[in-house]
Amino acid sequence: MTDAAPPPIVAILRGVKPDEVVDIAAALVAAGIQAIEVPLNSPYPLESIEKLCAAFGDKALCGAGTVLTPKAVDDVAGVGGKLIVTPNTDPEVIARAVALGLTAMPGFATPSEAFAAVKAGARNLKLFPAGSFGPGHIKAVKDVLPKDVRVYAVGGVGAANLEPWRAAGVAGIGVGGELYRPGYTAQEVGERAAALVAAWNQK
Repeated sequence: MTDAAPPPIVAILRGVKPDEVVDIAAALVAAGIQAIEVPLNSPYPLESIEKLCAAFGDKALCGAGTVLTPKAVDDVAGVGGKLIVTPNTDPEVIARAVALGLTAMPGFATPSEAFAAVKAGARNLKLFPAGSFGPGHIKAVKDVLPKDVRVYAVGGVGAANLEPWRAAGVAGIGVGGELYRPGYTAQEVGERAAALVAAWNQK
């Protein structure tokens, strides 16, 4: 079972295409981001994930987001993905990822969902969409979760509003549109990533 802590910033490349993913990821890694997901509702996602893992699997935790079925977990693992991120709490998906030794990061909203994810084997949870709930929600949920469970905030969290989330005790954040949207160049992504990493590193 994989239970190591993922890096604190997960870049979400929703909509990225296989012919650009390596350049985009290179810009992210150069800026200091060490976890990258390609959501499975992106164009040809497994091709992108395979290229991503081949190029940066030794430098970053790479894998997929919007993973909805155990078969999808197998497909991602088959192209080298090590990170399985979901928008929901599906015990079968979590258990499959854990069984394969992958890092599972399931989405939750309620304490019941958080505990269901933990029971299925997850040790890294993401509050999603975080902006709908607020930092106080994470703080309250963390108070009752096992101490070895890490909570990430995803959705509506970025460089401009990090402080209250950090004060609430998040282990990290997942960021999509602030870092990458279809049409952004690798240079633009790199600049955005550098600003986000700088904001995170401010104590």
